[in-house]
Amino acid sequence: MGYRVAVVGATGNVGREMLNILDERQFPVSEVTALASKRSAGKQVSFGDKTLTVKALDDFDFTGTDFALFSAGGSVSAKYGPIAASQGCIVIDNSSHFRMDPDVPLIVPEVNPGDVAGYTKKNIIANPNCSTAQLVVALKPLHDVATIKRVVVSTYQSTSGAGNEAMDELFNQTKGIFVNDEPTPAKFSKQIAFNVIPHIDVFLDDKYTKEEWKMTVETKKIIDPAIKLTATCVRVPTFVGHAESVNIEFEKPLSEAEARNILREAPGIMVVDNPEEDAYITPVECVGDYATFISRIRDDATIENGLNLWCVSDNLRKGAALNTVQIAELVGREYLKKAA
Repeated sequence: MGYRVAVVGATGNVGREMLNILDERQFPVSEVTALASKRSAGKQVSFGDKTLTVKALDDFDFTGTDFALFSAGGSVSAKYGPIAASQGCIVIDNSSHFRMDPDVPLIVPEVNPGDVAGYTKKNIIANPNCSTAQLVVALKPLHDVATIKRVVVSTYQSTSGAGNEAMDELFNQTKGIFVNDEPTPAKFSKQIAFNVIPHIDVFLDDKYTKEEWKMTVETKKIIDPAIKLTATCVRVPTFVGHAESVNIEFEKPLSEAEARNILREAPGIMVVDNPEEDAYITPVECVGDYATFISRIRDDATIENGLNLWCVSDNLRKGAALNTVQIAELVGREYLKKAA
């Protein structure tokens, strides 16, 4: 006997990826429902070898549905998440709306699976920001051994993190430049083709962006509130895959070799790190993969107990859809056990 699953935002990049991953990982389902706005109702999306007809979220009754996987934006989650939860459905939300709610666990299954028990307070579980998800997978096993004091991270985030329109803008601007069309920014504040933009989400009063704030507060909530983190988040002209340059300062000594061995044994991580043979992973190479890839692990001689590394992951997968499905697997395995 399987679970009844609803995917909210099924026509978007992440929603489609959720359907793909549910099928790929053979998540035990008895029924899958694709939901979106009224204007998308009637469209068709794929689930394995099946075709699902999208239903309108506005009219859907979640009674009897076991899991609702939300990826339709914060305002949709804010309105419909509590409705689904009140009807007995476990909501796993990919937006930022519930992440800092003290009564909603913020989960990366490889990092803090025990915290998922708190879902019973509101029947809602939050998925972290895409850039945070891959970062904490890399940080947690190192923190467990040497205790992280401070992290300085610079991100190189693909356009898919901003949705379909953003990917289209990169494509159209790139194509247009070759025929001397003037690039016209719409989704982004400046030209994205052949450029990088140090601006993701809105600027806050302290001059940091909300994306940078998210990385800081979410890392603290997921791993340890004592960790100090500062981030610079940059949009780059790639379609899929986020990369991060990470500098870590530890309380205890941790050599490059020790860190490499720890990361090789850590769940969800693939270490590809041999500079002599150009063995490191770039965003284009991580697309479609489940792993968070770690490369260029090296000592930082400028500080005591310092380390640098390069972290790459498919943002539509580990940064969103995969992590959401992994949370559902965790809850099903540890708490519901319906399909056991």
